[in-house]
Amino acid sequence: MKLNDREWKEFFLAKLDFQNYHGKRLIKNHRIYGKTPLLTAKENNNGIADFVNNKEMKKFKNIISVDMFGNSFYHDYLCCGDDNIYFFENNNLTKYHKLFITTMINQNKRKFSYAKQFRQSNANRTILMLPIKKNQPDYLSMENYIKSIVEKKEKKYKDYIVKILKKLEYKTIKSLKDKNWKEFFVSDIFDTVQRGKRLTKTKQIKGDIPYVSSTALNNGVDNFIGNATNVRVFNGCVTIANSGSVGASFYHPYSFVASDHVTHLQQEHMSEYVYLFITTLTNRFKQKYNFNREINDKRVSKEKIILPVDEKSKPDYEYMEQYMKNIKYKKISQYMKKNRT
Repeated sequence: MKLNDREWKEFFLAKLDFQNYHGKRLIKNHRIYGKTPLLTAKENNNGIADFVNNKEMKKFKNIISVDMFGNSFYHDYLCCGDDNIYFFENNNLTKYHKLFITTMINQNKRKFSYAKQFRQSNANRTILMLPIKKNQPDYLSMENYIKSIVEKKEKKYKDYIVKILKKLEYKTIKSLKDKNWKEFFVSDIFDTVQRGKRLTKTKQIKGDIPYVSSTALNNGVDNFIGNATNVRVFNGCVTIANSGSVGASFYHPYSFVASDHVTHLQQEHMSEYVYLFITTLTNRFKQKYNFNREINDKRVSKEKIILPVDEKSKPDYEYMEQYMKNIKYKKISQYMKKNRT
């Protein structure tokens, strides 16, 4: 579906029957860990900065958010926001309408910065270009347009996971509780334990290489850069945040630049499924470290993780790999069954 054959007209955001609400200040030290997404000023990850359980934070669902820099997202899940966020609610509009309007709000981003932030007065004056019918917003066209995009994306994803599913074989194996387990030093499991290299924000060049830092979200990816010199590039390994979101651990099957806020762990012959299994265990370091006690390469090397072992009391990598393959097989199968058309 195309929209270039429609008439368009400018509308004030305030005239689209939205109720808007301001988020509430919540500094990092006052956040209580939980399951509710907390939105703040971010241009990626749908604006999610953390997951909290602060009772004083008002929660919203099926809503549009706009941050202080004009970044706008639609949220079909329960969430809350700090004082950098404005929420726009209109329960008469569908999620497809809101996704369309979110895109139009984002066209105004260039107007906002630290010096000129999006605030309540901007909420009333923001102008959106919308397709019209009889001089009113053509919500049917908006909905059909977004639906057509979503359907194409879903088909592409389904085609992809069908290929993945064909490569997986589910096998019956022992449960985790029936396996023997043993402690191992991290340095005995991984050949390389090395920190990334410092690269300040001002020196980051815009590009398409993932830049992994200390965030606990988005697989640790904090930016996409084009720096090719004076950086450390890794591929096919685990990272552990050694500051910031201390202990946050992720597996990366792609090439990336590592900041000095993460330590990477690598073993030359380890498969992605074994990496994924072990990452769930290294993530538990979060319980031990914090802002006052950060991780360094030496401390990581001396940490212990408990792994399932074979008859020789060696790490049972074959078991770990099949265990993760079984999980992936189940999840993809469940998705395909739920979304069968």
